Amino acid sequence: MVGIYILVIYDIKIERINKVYKFLKTYLIWIQNSVFEGEITKAQYKTMIIKLKELTDEDEDSIIIYKIPKKYLNKEVLGIEKNPIEFIL
Repeated sequence: MVGIYILVIYDIKIERINKVYKFLKTYLIWIQNSVFEGEITKAQYKTMIIKLKELTDEDEDSIIIYKIPKKYLNKEVLGIEKNPIEFIL
């Protein structure tokens, strides 16, 4: 898959958080509370952004998306890894 590796961190009002969580779970891997990561295609990324804008309120919610080049991806976990990824492409 030719795609981009992203890290999504969000702070969403409680009444919308479950919808955002369930939606992101369809594209990415849940890492811990309010954090997802994974590789997606550019088309999936565009679709994801459109849907996140529909699910959230830009005046009350915050979503930060980091695009990480795979050659720089180096992850270190201290403590408990809540949802370990078995492999990274």
